Amino acid sequence: MENNIENCAFKAADFKNEQSVRWCPGCGDHAILNVLHKAMAEVGVPPCRTVVVSGIGCSSRLPYYMNTYGMHTIHGRAAAIATGVKVANPDLMVWQISGDGDGLAIGGNHFIHAVRRNIDINICLFNNRIYGLTKGQYSPTSERGFVSKSSPYGTTEDPFIPAELAFGARGNFFARSFDVALDTTKEVMVAAARHKGASVVEILQNCMIFNNGIYAGLTAKEFRYERTIHLRHGEKMLFGKEMEKGLVQDGFGLKAVTIGQDGYTLDDVLVHDAHTQNNFLHQQLAMMDGRDLPLAIGVIRDAEGLAYETEVARQVEEVKGRKNYAGLRDMVMKTAETWEVK
Repeated sequence: MENNIENCAFKAADFKNEQSVRWCPGCGDHAILNVLHKAMAEVGVPPCRTVVVSGIGCSSRLPYYMNTYGMHTIHGRAAAIATGVKVANPDLMVWQISGDGDGLAIGGNHFIHAVRRNIDINICLFNNRIYGLTKGQYSPTSERGFVSKSSPYGTTEDPFIPAELAFGARGNFFARSFDVALDTTKEVMVAAARHKGASVVEILQNCMIFNNGIYAGLTAKEFRYERTIHLRHGEKMLFGKEMEKGLVQDGFGLKAVTIGQDGYTLDDVLVHDAHTQNNFLHQQLAMMDGRDLPLAIGVIRDAEGLAYETEVARQVEEVKGRKNYAGLRDMVMKTAETWEVK
């Protein structure tokens, strides 16, 4: 099976173990876990070659519910451990599960450098804009003025926007979905797994206990068609209940228009190109927030780049061949002063 995975067919149940899932009833993590099982089955990499790494937080319990290798590590260090796993054994498919606190506060430095190095790991960032495990403090993604246990009079900070961090770190893959958008979440997870290099999937997730309804203004049926846009590579950027609206270029920015009004036609609507190396438009799309312009979901950027672990392996083989090293011990003995301790 391991040597012929192209011909293997897996089911979601192959990636699910018998552990009782312990999250609060109604937590978005339940839906994300179920979709991840299905996405892994579609990708087709066997459980014995899959590793799920997490840090600390509600979302970080996820490895316990996987029939794969898993590591529940320490706060903010999931990206560092995931990096080590991938570089040590590039044949493994590595998934990192982090919350907005674990991934962007104490783990923020590891996050941006994993993206910058373009390590072939799949970073799933569960963003509920709150610290759930430690009982409701504001997080790096909480909005200015947000009232919480640690900000009883409202935060006086502006939040991180995960997309902005990913693009600032020169990321080549960024996608977004909601916990309740099961098909979209599976779509972006599969795309992330098939991307060679660091992939960031932001999943906007509800916390029933400490931040319930935080995304209701985007996900409720009466709002979702007008306030979100599902981007697909090669397709027109259309949204609205009847797909009657679209995004057009407006100077250096974007503008939402109604087709057939003010002289705008379908030809004016932009076509999404997720694969272009130029990330200028990708950044604009990722920064839309559902207010003046619809929030973008789906795969926003999926561009090629050199993967870190591939380049490390290439460099090692090149140096070994040029210097005639058999391994690390041989390199040390031939190039450095050594002492024998008796």
